[in-house]
Amino acid sequence: MSTDATAETAGGALRRIAAVVVRHWYVTRRSPHRFLEIGVWPVFDMLLYGSIAMYVRQAGGDAASRTALSVVAGIVMWHVVYQSQIAVSASFFEEIYARQLPSLLTTPLRPVEWVAGAALQGLIRVGVGIAAVSVAAALLFRFDLTESGAAIVPVMALLLLTGWAIAMIVMGVVMFLGSGTETLAFTLLFIVLPLSGAFYPVSVLPEAIRPISAVLPTTYTFSAARAVATGDPSPWGEIGVAALATVALMAAALAFATFSLRVFQRRGFVSRYQ
Repeated sequence: MSTDATAETAGGALRRIAAVVVRHWYVTRRSPHRFLEIGVWPVFDMLLYGSIAMYVRQAGGDAASRTALSVVAGIVMWHVVYQSQIAVSASFFEEIYARQLPSLLTTPLRPVEWVAGAALQGLIRVGVGIAAVSVAAALLFRFDLTESGAAIVPVMALLLLTGWAIAMIVMGVVMFLGSGTETLAFTLLFIVLPLSGAFYPVSVLPEAIRPISAVLPTTYTFSAARAVATGDPSPWGEIGVAALATVALMAAALAFATFSLRVFQRRGFVSRYQ
C-alpha cells in the first residue's frame, strides 16, 4: 500500500472516530440531565463517603487518619473506573435505544473505530467527573490529589483501562443475550467495588471470597492508590502487578467483544434491535 493510500485510510479512520465523539456530544448536550451523573453525582458521592471518612478520623489516632484518607482517595479513584465504564456502555446502549445499531453495521465504520470514539468521549467524561470530585475533595475535606505524587498517574490510567474493559464485557454479553441484560453495566461495577477493596484492604473481607479479590486487577490498583494517598513510598512493584493484570483483562475483554460481534452478525441477532 502506498504512503498516500495509508494516510488516506488513517485519515478516514480518524474522521469516523471523531464522528462517534460528536454524535454522543450532541446527545449529551440535548439531554441536560445527563450532566448530573457526570459532574453532580460524583460530588455527592464525595460528600457522603467523605463525611463517613471524617467521622472515622474524629475517632483520633494515626490509624483513623489513614483510614479517612483511604476512603476519600478511594472515592476519587472509583469514579475513574465508574465514569470510563459507564461512558462506553452508555454509548452502546444509546445506539440500541435509537435503533441505530443495524445502521452502524452497514457503514464503513469499523467496530474498533466505534470503540475508539466511544472511549475518547468517555475520556472527556472521566476528565469532567474527576475534576468535579477532586475539587469537592479539596474544598470539603482538604484532600489534594496533586500531592499524591507521580505514582497516581499510572494508577488512574490503569483504572481507566479497567473501566473500558468492563464496558466491552458488558457489550459482549448484551449482544449475546439482548438489551434486557443492560443492567450488567451497573451490576458488574458494584460487584467489583467491594471485592476490589476500593476503600479498605481486602484482608478485612470474609476469607472465603478473598481468592476472588486476588484475581481482580483493581485489587492491586486500589491498594497502590491507598498507599500513594496516605504518603507511603510509591508501590511500583504493586503497580507493575496491576498493569500486567489489567493488560490481561483488556486482552480478554477485546477478544470476547470481538467474538460476540461476529456471532451477533453471523446468527442475525441484529434483528433484536430493529
